[in-house]
Amino acid sequence: MYSYLLVEKQFTFESRPTAPTKEKRFAYALYIDMLMMLERISHKIRRRGGDEPLANTRFIKRILTDDQLKGYVAKYNKEGYPYETVANDIAEEIKNSSYYKNWLKQEEAGLNKGNATVWRDLFEIFIANNPRLAELYTKRDNFTLKGVERAKELLDQTFANFMASQDDTRLADRALQESLDRARELYFRLLLLPVQLTDLQERKLEQNREKYLATHEDLNPNMRFVENQMVEELRKSETFRNYVEKEKLSWLPEDELMLERLLQEITSSEIYKDYMEAPVTDLKRDCTFWQEIFKRVIFHSDVFLETLEDKSVFWNDDLDIIGSFVLKTIRRIEEGEHHIILDKFKDEEDARFGSELIQAVLRNKEVYRNDIDNVLHKERWDRERLAFMDVVILETALAEILNFPKIPLQVSVNEYVEIAKSYSTARSGSFVHGLLASILQYLKEEGRLMK
Repeated sequence: MYSYLLVEKQFTFESRPTAPTKEKRFAYALYIDMLMMLERISHKIRRRGGDEPLANTRFIKRILTDDQLKGYVAKYNKEGYPYETVANDIAEEIKNSSYYKNWLKQEEAGLNKGNATVWRDLFEIFIANNPRLAELYTKRDNFTLKGVERAKELLDQTFANFMASQDDTRLADRALQESLDRARELYFRLLLLPVQLTDLQERKLEQNREKYLATHEDLNPNMRFVENQMVEELRKSETFRNYVEKEKLSWLPEDELMLERLLQEITSSEIYKDYMEAPVTDLKRDCTFWQEIFKRVIFHSDVFLETLEDKSVFWNDDLDIIGSFVLKTIRRIEEGEHHIILDKFKDEEDARFGSELIQAVLRNKEVYRNDIDNVLHKERWDRERLAFMDVVILETALAEILNFPKIPLQVSVNEYVEIAKSYSTARSGSFVHGLLASILQYLKEEGRLMK
């Protein structure tokens, strides 16, 4: 939803990763340089009279108005762009291509509404697999093929978010629903971990029994881990089984090495040792074991987190909330509830909330921005120092507060302060809290807020 709201006051480019690995640093640097490639190409393709049709597209204009990217444009204009020669060659290829000539005809006829797809197409056709470009970036520090793929993923997401912002809320809603579906998949994938880790351990125990010189321990292993009652309750869940089978979910065979290493981390932990040596166990103890394993081993396992990020660059961001759903599911098993799998939505109203919130923001966006600006002026705060993500968070907070009367005011305020802490600048939490409080007081004085 936020990506939709961040193009021309609704769209932004991908942010620099926090706590980046070398691979992530390479991927992000390449992502920025590919955006710079698009910007430079746009100015190299001219018609008679100096007209630059591609430079006038909304995507390039967004590059030139984004604070961070403006800095890169200025830097490369001053110091030189490392892929300048390739950019010249690609620009010439594009200029002479049938794609560009057809696009130009459509543009002249006024049929390229929003220019939403042109840069995605140009990137895929002329840039993504350009061998001369690849030869240059393979020589960069920290180069990996996975880093290249990650950079392309970031560009794909940028193009998708940009196209979703082209005044068609159906696209934004579709992207929102896809995101919710992917989060749902993560929930079931996390629940599947104890099941497949148990299967893997049971297979190892069977292999040990078949050793030529099997020890007494090999022949009579401690079966507590593989007979864990919480895992058995998950296996019995029809909802769980149906989803896993329908979506064909499995960590095997693609991620078997990750499972092996994760199992080793679990069986080497003090949590595992204490659990296996306890005199007795029951359902409560079995559930507590997996709760602790998730909280203290799985959610902190580098090998698991890397695998998760390879499957989706957004799943690590989802892990906190989806992880809490998994722990809640285990508590339901512990308490003997019949319906252990959490529903995707609490009720129909909850299912409609995301779509209705998007509509509310867009319907009143200029009003909300005017309210923000009025308070900034009144409080003598510098508008230019307000992070753009903060603006979007404030607009969305106002949409929720003013259009969803059932949600308590303080609940909304607390939620958006936490969102600001997670997704904007380091100071945004306290800044959004203070500014939102002033805006709400202003709305009360105007008679527009009755909560």
